[in-house]
Amino acid sequence: MFIVIGCSSNSTSSGKTSSGNGKTIQLTMQAWGNPAELKVYQKAIDGFMDENPNIRVKLVPVSSDQYDQKLMTSLQGSKGPDVFYAHEPTMPQMIEADVVQPLDDFFNSEASYVNLKEFPEGLFGPARQEGITYGVAPDANPMVIYYNKTIFKEAGLKTPQEYYEEGNWNWDTFIEVTSKIKESGKEGLIMENWQGHWYSWIWSNGGRIFDEEGNFVLPENEKAKETFHFLHDLVSNGNAVYAGSLPQGQGVDAMFMSNQVGMVAGGRWFTPQFDQNPSLDYDYIYFPSNTKEKQEMVSVPVAYMSVNKKSEHLEEAMKFVSYYVGKEGQEARTGKDGNALPSLPSADENALEGSSEKHMEYLFDGRNNGFTHGSNFARDAQFAGLTTEISETIDLMFLGKEDADTTIDKVIKIINQYVDK
Repeated sequence: MFIVIGCSSNSTSSGKTSSGNGKTIQLTMQAWGNPAELKVYQKAIDGFMDENPNIRVKLVPVSSDQYDQKLMTSLQGSKGPDVFYAHEPTMPQMIEADVVQPLDDFFNSEASYVNLKEFPEGLFGPARQEGITYGVAPDANPMVIYYNKTIFKEAGLKTPQEYYEEGNWNWDTFIEVTSKIKESGKEGLIMENWQGHWYSWIWSNGGRIFDEEGNFVLPENEKAKETFHFLHDLVSNGNAVYAGSLPQGQGVDAMFMSNQVGMVAGGRWFTPQFDQNPSLDYDYIYFPSNTKEKQEMVSVPVAYMSVNKKSEHLEEAMKFVSYYVGKEGQEARTGKDGNALPSLPSADENALEGSSEKHMEYLFDGRNNGFTHGSNFARDAQFAGLTTEISETIDLMFLGKEDADTTIDKVIKIINQYVDK
């Protein structure tokens, strides 16, 4: 762990720091990320230190390999970071272990750069338990569908945007367009197997695995079961190709950029790479709805920023987090060429810069409509190991080794084993 030496501070009502008593303050922030992502994080860190010259923050990069296990070990010991990124499924474990600091009181004070009420409710998910908030999403990546305009044109199809404006962007249309794209010699959709995809599709049908209170309802929820059949049929009938069956080295993003597939689903993380290809003509569209609503909930992958309860500088650590997830911190990280959306609506305008030709509003709609993994609607993340078992079961379905009904029965059995513990 890196140690950086600075000076202490007193908080003013504006959220900025004035000179203190000269006591040394040391803050560390632990996060995963590739070199480009770490540079983005550093922008917000630098902004905070410019406004608070008596507090120094050092970014401590840690490999994503076994990140959560290593984080828990350090927090339960005496060498944990002051501030850190955490995945959704890790939050319940940290809260139960009593190693994360409640944030509500500080964020409601004048010393904070932002108030928790400014964030969409659906983004707190597992970071808020029994009315207490232990983490805040520094940004958000709601699921949308990217579509290749060139492939749609070559197949003689209207764009998904045109279908959406007509009120016809639904499952039937989705099957129709993916069939025609397949007939043209390209793939319709690459189907991936992780929770952002399952939940977005299930919710697009009005289905539920868990309800609003977190109750397990899949056994009696016909709309969710119908979605398993829909996804199974998309792959088995050739409307979609399963990412898990692609040849090694043939990735989702590469196929999309080389005009081999009409649609892929994901968050804004695809955008910077797609924008580097000037010949790629793409746009965003919301998940097709199979209900009377044009938009249903989607999954919103996030991470959380939290504070080590054992930090020797709790006030300064929380102050830094409030800046990092606040308007200035988010604008520094999520503007043009960013790989995520602001989790804070007041920072949206900066993220829209230079994107007027594309329908980025669907990303914002998804953020405002959606829920994170580990929220009551996607409660599997609250049980260590459950999400992996569900994914392994669905994998067999997409590989053609199990039918939809067998998969549903197995998923129900697996979830019951965890929920009943």
